[in-house]
Amino acid sequence: MSNKFKFIDLFAGIGGFRLALEEINGDCVFSSEIDKFAQLTYYENFKEKPFGDITKIKESEIPNHDILCGGFPCQPFSIAGLRKGFEDTRGTLFFDVLRILKEKKPKSFILENVKGLVNHDKGNTFDVIKSNLKSLNYEVYYEVLNTKDFNIPQNRERIFIVGFEKNKVKNYKEFSFPKRIKSTLKLENIIDYNNKNSDITDTVRKHLKSHIENNKIKNINKHTIITEVRPSRCSSRSDNISPCLTAKMGTGGNNVPIILDLKRRISEDEALQIMGFPKNFILPNSKNQSYKQIGNSVSPKIVKLIGEEIIKVL
Repeated sequence: MSNKFKFIDLFAGIGGFRLALEEINGDCVFSSEIDKFAQLTYYENFKEKPFGDITKIKESEIPNHDILCGGFPCQPFSIAGLRKGFEDTRGTLFFDVLRILKEKKPKSFILENVKGLVNHDKGNTFDVIKSNLKSLNYEVYYEVLNTKDFNIPQNRERIFIVGFEKNKVKNYKEFSFPKRIKSTLKLENIIDYNNKNSDITDTVRKHLKSHIENNKIKNINKHTIITEVRPSRCSSRSDNISPCLTAKMGTGGNNVPIILDLKRRISEDEALQIMGFPKNFILPNSKNQSYKQIGNSVSPKIVKLIGEEIIKVL
């Protein structure tokens, strides 16, 4: 295959997959995202509005492509054994990934999900996923990767599932996930320490003061990040690495990490960079929507590294 390749962006969010694959010469020929606020962010950055509900789109109408990618939502589907095969996944959005793979037969796919997918329902859910992908003649690789091992200063563990259509990709056995990268980018390279505009409430300030006095926050330094502040507890990191950013940040309050030294929450711009997005990425929605979208996203930097390994064997 030439260096140029075509891909589709399912459950696209704000475009983390697209950003990554376009950097390595990918051409996005189709995108889908149901959330109207995420659609707006996607449009502002890629000048294309994604199609909406993927369950309403016929697989035959999706353009041919080389790589299918997406961070599919994992609604629980509890299966006693693997009796129905393909049908086991009906009613879940993973079924839509399968029907598109079955119809279009792309050379490869990259899927992303939370680490807990591996053990969900005692491993039955993941067994169904792997079995169905393999039934479509794909060789399946998977690994839990942590962004902090790839020069992204965030403790974010996610499972990545990569597949190759064995009749179309002869070198599929040569694929391997990217190796860890020496960390040179730290939280201190992202945090704007000149921004001292405190935005935490007096109540949170009081709780933090109490936790410090009671020695509940360990190893306090310039890089200490606090999350989940409650009257009786809080979580902290002081290793120049951010805790995992989640969609719960969109609900505001204590769900947005706090920079203890500055007595303020991390900004949307800082959160974007902690996720591995570029500084010039546009967030057109409200602050809460922006936080939610960032926490829901995939890190483009880690997808780019995986993508580079995939195109080596295509």
